[in-house]
Amino acid sequence: MADVLLDDYRWLTSGQADDLLAAAASSTEPIVQLTARLRRSLPAGRTHLILEQVELRRRAKQKFAHPERMFFSPVALEQATDEVLAGYKAERFGLAGPVADLCCGIGGDLLGLAPGRAVLGIDRSPAAAILASANLRCALPHEPSCGVAVADVLTLDLGSAAAWHIDPDRRPHGRRTTRVALHSPDSEAIDHLRSHCAAAAIKLAPAAEAPPHWAAEAELEWISRGRECRQLVVWFDRLARHAGRRTASILAADSRRTVIERPDARLPVSPRVQRFVFEPDPAVLAADLSASLAAEHQLAALASGIGYLTGDAAVVDAALSCFEVLEVLPLRVKLVAQWLRERRIGQLEIKKRGVSLEPEQLRRQLRPAGSEQATMLIAPIDGKAVAIMARRQ
Repeated sequence: MADVLLDDYRWLTSGQADDLLAAAASSTEPIVQLTARLRRSLPAGRTHLILEQVELRRRAKQKFAHPERMFFSPVALEQATDEVLAGYKAERFGLAGPVADLCCGIGGDLLGLAPGRAVLGIDRSPAAAILASANLRCALPHEPSCGVAVADVLTLDLGSAAAWHIDPDRRPHGRRTTRVALHSPDSEAIDHLRSHCAAAAIKLAPAAEAPPHWAAEAELEWISRGRECRQLVVWFDRLARHAGRRTASILAADSRRTVIERPDARLPVSPRVQRFVFEPDPAVLAADLSASLAAEHQLAALASGIGYLTGDAAVVDAALSCFEVLEVLPLRVKLVAQWLRERRIGQLEIKKRGVSLEPEQLRRQLRPAGSEQATMLIAPIDGKAVAIMARRQ
């Protein structure tokens, strides 16, 4: 978001563009005609902003309930926390004292933190601050204690904050990195901020490599929603519920499930494929907590390092997908295709771990046809790839 566009962003968020945005969103014209019509009354830059905003609001439906009232930029939307996850995270902060949301972007986490709290969003990008301010104003017009400021977080004095949240830039040099030491601000700068206010939440990518001293004193929580691990949050001081341990939390529409690290948990390997096979949630896998989950339900690994678990009893747990095994076959196309034909399997879900193949290419070779459905779990067992034909529970 270049500074040269600041006046255009102010115009976009001021209300002057609302009618144009609504008309463009409802238009059925080809894009060339719509662009030409907008260009009759707008300069090229503002025409681009209108068209871009309509497309971004369409994409934002996956993250926000009312994106038609919000404002985005492409990169900021990609990086923004969705509102369900932001609300979940905000619960840890409580209502006491002011909260700072550093590197707030367009305000995904800020909107989760703002209700009932004094919150200040801070970003060094003036354009991001304009968009975040507009989103805060549209979503929470009656929260006078909330605002957005432009500042470099490295120069902040957090002494007046009761707690703070930060989303450091993972691409300060153009390419995404999982190394927190290369983020902006980096781990050393974040530690300096912690020396002024200990209650901190650090938002990272699920694959980020947290510094060892963080893992020793903080709670590292991987959070998933919709079977996708969305982020890793490092909780410090009073915000940590399980200091020094890893957790994996699964958010569903009507439930929440957290798996907590059991330091002494071991993951045995089963000598056979048992009646049921289980796939841990992506947050559990990202947090490397399969052993803790298996210990809780007396399950074993299907094979070493593969990720699938197995057991003789069904398990109902949001942290697991459960499959009842119908048959275990060598992974040979002709053999599997015959098995599918005999059972009239036309709806075939293909999942794989530990093997190199393209599921869609395999589907084309198998040519499933029929009214029945099944799941094929492919994994190496005793060094050979097998097809576990199963029924999702």
